Amino acid sequence: MTDTDKILVLGGCRSGKSSHALQLAEGMGNHRVFVATCVPRDDEMQARVDRHRRERSDTWTTLEVSVNLAETIGARSPAADVILVDCLTLWLSNLLMQTQDTRQIRQHINDLAQAVKTAPHAVILVSNEVGAGIVPENRLARLYRDLAGWTNQAVAAACGRVVWTVAGIPVTIKPPFQNTAP
Repeated sequence: MTDTDKILVLGGCRSGKSSHALQLAEGMGNHRVFVATCVPRDDEMQARVDRHRRERSDTWTTLEVSVNLAETIGARSPAADVILVDCLTLWLSNLLMQTQDTRQIRQHINDLAQAVKTAPHAVILVSNEVGAGIVPENRLARLYRDLAGWTNQAVAAACGRVVWTVAGIPVTIKPPFQNTAP
């Protein structure tokens, strides 16, 4: 395994990031673990969860993990060929439902980055890029935006590859493209 088997797939809503991450993971062995962080709180979100579940073949083991991502990666990575976590921004929402203590949440973020870095097998994480828009008008939305940015930075640093998806097109931003032409 190389450090490029630790992959962060970023993008905006409906950018194709989840589909791309799933496609990457399908080529990384037969023992695949999908870690779903969504806690459906209404019928529309449950329909989204059901649709995503149908997109995966029955060769996947699916775990629903709302908060304990670092622990799950640490426990499951030794036996899995690949773990796919979808998605980090929903995970942050779950954390914010438990506490708004930035220090506690930052510790979860640091623990996650360390678990990714030390996992013995491939880990792919999906996250939304929420910081490219306007500054939110309320404190909680600004806190969420900041935490998402910190999470993406910490996980990107732990990953050997970072892919930005735009309009269904995956663009690798880490490692950076190196032009070898004279």
